[in-house]
This record gives sequence, structure tokens and C-alpha cells, in this order.
Amino acid sequence: MLNYDFTGFNYFSGMIGFRLHWRWLFALLGIGIVCGTIFYSQYLANKIELEEQQKIEQWLAASKAILNPDLTLPNLIRNEQHSIPVIETNEKDSITSYFNLDTLKAVRDKSYLRNQLKTFRSQNPPLEIKWSDSPYTANRYYYGHTALLDQVHYFPIIQLLLVAILVFFILYSISASNRATQNQVWAGMAKETAHQLGTPLSSLQGWIEMLKEEGSTPDTVLELQKDVDRLKLISDRFSKIGSIPNLEESDIIFQVRQMVEYMSRRTTSKVQFSVETQGPSPVHANISRPLFDWVIENLFKNALDAMEGKGKISVDIKNEPQQVIIDVTDTGKGIPATNIRRVFNPGFTTKKRGWGLGLTLSKRIMEEYHKGELFVRHSEPGKGTTFRIVLKRI
Repeated sequence: MLNYDFTGFNYFSGMIGFRLHWRWLFALLGIGIVCGTIFYSQYLANKIELEEQQKIEQWLAASKAILNPDLTLPNLIRNEQHSIPVIETNEKDSITSYFNLDTLKAVRDKSYLRNQLKTFRSQNPPLEIKWSDSPYTANRYYYGHTALLDQVHYFPIIQLLLVAILVFFILYSISASNRATQNQVWAGMAKETAHQLGTPLSSLQGWIEMLKEEGSTPDTVLELQKDVDRLKLISDRFSKIGSIPNLEESDIIFQVRQMVEYMSRRTTSKVQFSVETQGPSPVHANISRPLFDWVIENLFKNALDAMEGKGKISVDIKNEPQQVIIDVTDTGKGIPATNIRRVFNPGFTTKKRGWGLGLTLSKRIMEEYHKGELFVRHSEPGKGTTFRIVLKRI
């Protein structure tokens, strides 16, 4: 009976559903902005149309008054002007009257009218009426902006801000969509790699069994078996990319020492490994053992490449109250300051071989699957590099 693992499929289905959800949300937001702009523009147009109608009516009344002079027109214009705020002063700029301002506020706050007068001065030059040739008999009229004029002034700015916000979220959505697509590609590559490894692994396991039967050297067979088991583990790691891993309580010190033992057997004697611990022991955290081992192995391999076959790799494990800290330090050539932020980027590598995905996948494994951290704590060209892993304690 065949068993199929749909975990990765469900994960990517969820990602696709998430992207579609955000696309619909942005579409609705865009429609809302456009509709709001149209309705508000119509509102402003109606108000301007009403004011134009009132001006035409006043023009017709003025035309009639030319033929039949009376006080009807001045009173009409004065009474119907209820939108523009006006402050009347004498020739010494002492306030004598005001129109279309908050009367209650003017009574309660003595500085209200003076502040309004200061604002009006900055907005428009005053208009003046002289009652005689004497310079001491004149009234000045300071006026401010109507609410309609303010709305017309600020409306384009508000429109620009809304469009900028929409563009920002659209770009963010595109970026998230691209990241999700990259995740799918990497997961597909990883699973296909695991599938391709399956056939030679089965063949190698058969050859080992034949060597056992023919009485080959036990130590040789044992080491071959370890390497085959290692390949199986690598295949298992690749198969887990894109799926939600099962986190189990594990002793971090034990896991790290196992990786040190494995790597030390496969490097020259010019490379020294050491493991130091600080705090209570053992150190427990919830991890996916195959994926955690993969991260440690990637850090060791990067350290070996940086040291070019000789030097020291030290692991310092700190058991703190809220978290577990693992520092992996090498005595290699270090990372230039300009490259520290790029070492986790997909495809970035300083080696002649490789795809530059090791550190990228390691960071994703620690941050997305383990909810921890992986970053460059310190690096100095010619002296070495320290990578830090941070895990939450149980």
C-alpha cells in the first residue's frame, strides 16, 4: 500500500490561497480608492457649481440695480456671504467686527480673533474701504480660506498618499508572491533531489551487504555503512524541505557532538574541533533533528572552506533561562563587511563550486521551521567568523 505525504502540497496550497486573498484585497482597496475619489470629486464639483449659480444670480441682481438703484443688492450680497471668514478692522488694525467665525469661541477666548487675524494676513492681502480722503478713516477687511478651498487644496495630496499606500502594498504583495514562488521552486528541487538519491542509495546498500557476506574488513564496511546512512539522512533532509517538520525535544549538546564526531573523521588532522558548554546541562530544545544537523553541518563546511584545510572550529553552547545560544567560530579568512549582509542571499557564494543555497536554506530552517535565529555575530578578515544560532528553550 502506497503512502503519500501531502504536507508540502497543503503548505503550498495555503501559500497560493494566501496570495489570492491578498490580491482580492488589493483589488477591492483600489476600487474603493477610485470610487471614493470619484464621489468626492463630484461632491466638490456640486459645491463649486452652487457657488457659481449664486455668483450669476448676484451678477443679474447687480445688472438690475444699475437701472434701478436701491439697497437691495448690497444687502443681498452681504447677507448671502456666509462661507468666507472675514475680520473687519480700522486703520490701526483694531478689530471692529467679524463675519462667519465662531462667535461663542470669540467670546470665550480673547486671543481667538487675534490669532485668526494673524492667519488671514498670511493667506491673503487685505481689502480696504476709504470713507474719505483722510488716511484715518478707512476700514480694512482680512479674509481667510473657505472650507471648500482647503478641501480643493488638500484633495490632490490625499489622493497621492492613498495611491502611494496602494502602490506600496501592491509591491509588497508582488515581493511576497515572488518569495513564495522561490520557496516552491526550492522545495521542488529538494524533493526531486531526494527522489533521485533513492536509487543509488538502494544499490549502495546492496553492495554493502555483499561485502559483508564476502568477509571484507569490518572497519571498512562499517565506514561505508556510515556514509550510506549519511546519504540516507541527506535524502531525508531534502524530502522535508517544503513540509512542516516534526519538532521533538532533543539534547542540543548531544546533537552537536554527534556532528563534530562525524565531521572530524572526514577532515584532516590539521583541523581541530572543540565543544564548550555554559550553564546547566543537558540543554534541551524542540528541534527537527535531521534539519538541525543539516544546519550545523553547513556551518562546519563553510568553516572548513574558509580555513582551507587547517585551523580550529569551536562550538560554544550557552544554556540561558529563555533561550539556547550556539556560536560556531572558525579561524578562517573571515567575511568582508560588504558581504556580511549578502551571505544568506540565494545564489551568493565565493566558492568556485556550489549553488550558494546552503546558508540560505539554513537560515530558513532556523527561522521559519524552528522560530529561531541564524546570523553572523562577528567576522574579521584574516581572523575568522562566528555564526550564531538562537533557539527558544522548552
